[in-house]
Amino acid sequence: MKAIVCTKYGSPDVLELKEVEKPAPKDNEVLVKVHAASLNAADVETLRGVFWVRIGGPLKPMYKILGSDIAGRVAAVGRNVKQFQPSDEVFGDLSVCGFGAFAEYVSVPENALRLKPDSMTFEEAATYPQAAILALQGLRDKGQIEPGQKVLINGAGGGVGTFAVQIVKYFGAEVTGVDSTRKLDMLCSIGTDQVIDYTQEDFTKSGQRYDLILDVVAYRSIFDYKRALSPKGIYVFVGGSTAAIFQALFLGPLISMTGSRKMGIVMWKPNKKEDLVFLKKLFEAGKVVPVIDRCYPLSEVPEALRYLEEGHAQGKVVITM
Repeated sequence: MKAIVCTKYGSPDVLELKEVEKPAPKDNEVLVKVHAASLNAADVETLRGVFWVRIGGPLKPMYKILGSDIAGRVAAVGRNVKQFQPSDEVFGDLSVCGFGAFAEYVSVPENALRLKPDSMTFEEAATYPQAAILALQGLRDKGQIEPGQKVLINGAGGGVGTFAVQIVKYFGAEVTGVDSTRKLDMLCSIGTDQVIDYTQEDFTKSGQRYDLILDVVAYRSIFDYKRALSPKGIYVFVGGSTAAIFQALFLGPLISMTGSRKMGIVMWKPNKKEDLVFLKKLFEAGKVVPVIDRCYPLSEVPEALRYLEEGHAQGKVVITM
């Protein structure tokens, strides 16, 4: 089978399209013929070898085939598999079981997969496992979103952000989206109430206060975000710079303990069945639908990652087989 292989950390230039051995499923595994995969910021971080990635592989990636979000069809099952059978259409997040989405086939534990809704295309299904779940858990579980609140999404035009905007609207809150100039029209088209062009305005200095901030691209001081919160507001970190991660991890709990504002990181639970069922219902009702910017063939994964890394993607970037 063909796969995008990564043998060292670096830029997308280190990736190679190679012919590799097709995996065989173990007793508790499912062999999936991949129809679509989607990119996440974590794919770039893994490729670049940021510090938390190097904990598992200090000198080179622990896994040679990257990519976590897949949608495809079951090709074979191990003898102990109970949930699936050949020809089932499935999707899931492989980030906790060895990655491998950037390939024609991947063999994964059955508990990493869910049946794909018939109403979704493979491309649409591949966008959900990480980005939509992060948005939902960040807003509902960590952010405790309520109707009528003022919610700000920083990085609203990306994969997690476009899901988050629609989820906020579903819960009956008012949403402000922050992103670059070229993404503002798209954000308005998916229901954003107010948009802020970060190249023209710093929302942490505007004087506006928000009940909930979901931050997908954190890079400011955590105290800047605290200033933009209402007295009982909640700040939820989803992604951003290394410095921002450390501040959210160590300063966030201290700020939360010493005042009425709450600040912390979403402790994301991948492949949670109840969340995927909930999102499926929202999709079928037309309330939360994926925004897909571009689709690339498997051979162009390096180009797709470059595009994602540049920060220009409006919504999700998808790999098709």
